[in-house]
Amino acid sequence: MTRLRFAPSPTGFVHVGNARTALFNFLHSKHSNGQLVLRIEDTDLERSKKEYEDNLIKDLRWLGIVWEEGPDKGGAEGPYRQSERTGLYNEYAHKLIDAGKAYYCFCTPEELEKQKEEAIAAGRPPGYSGKCRNIPLAEAEKMIKAGQEAAIRFAIPSGVAVTFQDLVRGEVTFDSDLLHDLVIIRSNGMPAYNFSVVIDDHLMKIDLVVRGEDHLSNTARQVLLYRAFTFPLPKFAHLSMVMGADNSKLSKRHGSTSISQFREQGYLPQALFNYLALLGWSPGDETEIMNADQLARKFNLEKVSKSAAIFDYQKLKWMNREHIRLLDHLQLGRALEPFLRQAGYSFPPTDEQLQWIGKTASVLSSYTYLLGEMAGEFGQFTSIEFPEGMVRELRDNERAYTVISRVYEAIAQMKSPVAFQEIVTITKTIQKETGIKGKELYHPIRLALTGKESGIELSDFIPIIEEGSILPLTPAVQNMKSRLEMIVK
Repeated sequence: MTRLRFAPSPTGFVHVGNARTALFNFLHSKHSNGQLVLRIEDTDLERSKKEYEDNLIKDLRWLGIVWEEGPDKGGAEGPYRQSERTGLYNEYAHKLIDAGKAYYCFCTPEELEKQKEEAIAAGRPPGYSGKCRNIPLAEAEKMIKAGQEAAIRFAIPSGVAVTFQDLVRGEVTFDSDLLHDLVIIRSNGMPAYNFSVVIDDHLMKIDLVVRGEDHLSNTARQVLLYRAFTFPLPKFAHLSMVMGADNSKLSKRHGSTSISQFREQGYLPQALFNYLALLGWSPGDETEIMNADQLARKFNLEKVSKSAAIFDYQKLKWMNREHIRLLDHLQLGRALEPFLRQAGYSFPPTDEQLQWIGKTASVLSSYTYLLGEMAGEFGQFTSIEFPEGMVRELRDNERAYTVISRVYEAIAQMKSPVAFQEIVTITKTIQKETGIKGKELYHPIRLALTGKESGIELSDFIPIIEEGSILPLTPAVQNMKSRLEMIVK
């Protein structure tokens, strides 16, 4: 059984690049009938916050990513926060010291900076000089007992070709002479990234590591640690970066980048899931709109592109609209309801109200892409605000006023909701009796009912306001009669 892990650091909100990594891990675990582990890498004590961890779990769940083991679920290989596993890291670090593969380093930050400057001045790659590598262990232990602070470094073997297979990139090789002895335990006792992930992945029985390509050089260092411990090496798959349209790394200047921002704007989780799944991977056919099960069945890491994935906000919006159109009215009403409440609307959330809200949202989907946009456009169905001078113009235009007043007189005695077909019959009668037709007939009705020169088709608009007017909504929905009264009274 394949075991994968998603191992974020709780130092900020979940970026779409990290979310895509989590999603690819999830899809592969489902495709292979494997298991996904959520591990929180919170050894950066200054930047890691519990609120970020809570938000991370919330965002992943909202997106539709689930895991079999994690800090919220427990599991046989826990604990699943690195801050709760520090004893393990120190135990394994001392195994390396005892084997002569690691050593204590007493260099201060100032000394390390000086070594870096000297290397650059000499035309060498900046990195640790190996100054403490030859301090005898007995002497180093005396220095520690005397109160000197020390980190622990792993001694990188020289002249080694570090080769590993990557499911996305094929065979990858690094020269160990280009790597420098790396800190595995900091002087404060906390583990460094490259060390803790090797220990955790081994103990948690992770046999496939899927992560971003920015970890490629880290993988070379980790492979050497696996060899030092004689741990079995997992498989690797390094995903390309997510870039903006200008081919620079996706950032806030391109638009929203965190999952919470997309959620707050009104993207459906299934739409964002669908889009991220196709960001750098293709199922090999023309199908684009798919649910999680369909994507998992088709997913194949070996079809993931090596090239950078370009984040296309317009494509995501289109995909969101397509997923909105897959929902029935009740489902869509439930999705839009929180956004309406946030916008100040109040109503008993019964199935009848939610059905009407969903029907309204379905109409708006032809003009908007996001639930947040729909909430912003919802006001035209509840009430009408005429642009300055429009009421006077409609009253002063004899033929327009004739049409509006005749429609009003015809529906004044009707019981709501008035069916759209009734309006069709009424307009035919007006045309026959007055000779007014075409735009002269229909445009005044549009202006009187919507206050807009163009927009939603009246065949959609009228049934919505008529049906909504008999529901207990706050603010109440103005029906045709109340809107036309503002012109004729």
